[in-house]
Amino acid sequence: MSETSSAETPNPTGETQNASGAAGEPSGQDTLAAQFAEVQERYVRLYADFENFKKRAARERDEVRRATTESVLGRLLPVLDTFEMAMQAANQPNTNLESLKAGVSMIQGQLRNTVADYGVEEIDAVGKPFDPALHEALSQQETTEVTDGHVISQNRKGYRMKDRLLRPAAVVVARKPGASTENAQSPS
Repeated sequence: MSETSSAETPNPTGETQNASGAAGEPSGQDTLAAQFAEVQERYVRLYADFENFKKRAARERDEVRRATTESVLGRLLPVLDTFEMAMQAANQPNTNLESLKAGVSMIQGQLRNTVADYGVEEIDAVGKPFDPALHEALSQQETTEVTDGHVISQNRKGYRMKDRLLRPAAVVVARKPGASTENAQSPS
């Protein structure tokens, strides 16, 4: 008589039976291996789907960026055309300074309107309290004409788009005559 494992017993057809007694059913190890293979296959598919998603999202971001850039540049091209016409007019012998100033002023207005259409606003700083979130202090100047800690003058305009600062306004801040520099840098 041959020895067989206690978990397997031969049956009359020659198939082995597992411990549960059912003939032809996969063992627990076979079931576990099949489940593992299924999970692994699902993981590979999910990973491939995720990689495809990342590539698609990157393509879409690039398309949006390109479309936005084209839109902005398309809106700026008429301003460039107007500048070219102004330069041609400046080269004419009968052009006077006043007409040239008027043309440049029109171009400036056209450019301001174009950026305003995109939500860009100028930061008006003169006479307002110094705000480090909106202003960049270039220097301080002693004065009694403007309130301590307020902006005396603006050397460069600042711009914001909605709640986002694009560029701070470069300003000169007032301080009381004889006030120390440390006190003037943290206006209340």
